[in-house]
Amino acid sequence: MSLSTINELKELYEIDDYLWIMETVKLLKDKRFDELDLENLIEELEDLGSEKRHKVESLLEQIVRHLLLLEYWHNEHERNHRHWCAEVIGFRNQLNDRMTKNFHNYLNENLSTIYKKARKYVSVKSGLETFPKECPYTLEELLNEDWFPKK
Repeated sequence: MSLSTINELKELYEIDDYLWIMETVKLLKDKRFDELDLENLIEELEDLGSEKRHKVESLLEQIVRHLLLLEYWHNEHERNHRHWCAEVIGFRNQLNDRMTKNFHNYLNENLSTIYKKARKYVSVKSGLETFPKECPYTLEELLNEDWFPKK
């Protein structure tokens, strides 16, 4: 399918965004920049960046949740500690596969907010209020595939 006008490409975006992406990629590869639907291309690139940032933030929050459960939910430790450790490993692997210097800086700057979300979740899940008010972990500890809190 060859689209000759920007208006046709804009219409395609409203009908089938996947086909719009394929056509946009084709135009980019063919260096037909003047035919690009720049307005929607910019929007899609901004959305892609936001999705990636949200994904790494979500993965870090999952790591924090499971470490807090592992370290503080003593009544469930015997039954769940292997599961929680496995979850931490899985989330770390996913996060480290996506990690860039910019994401590292972003996570470091937002660790306090991410921790507060994780703390609220585990407080509701466990019924405990014993979790520290401030994050007890550094970003380096959270990302280190071999690090776990001491019992």
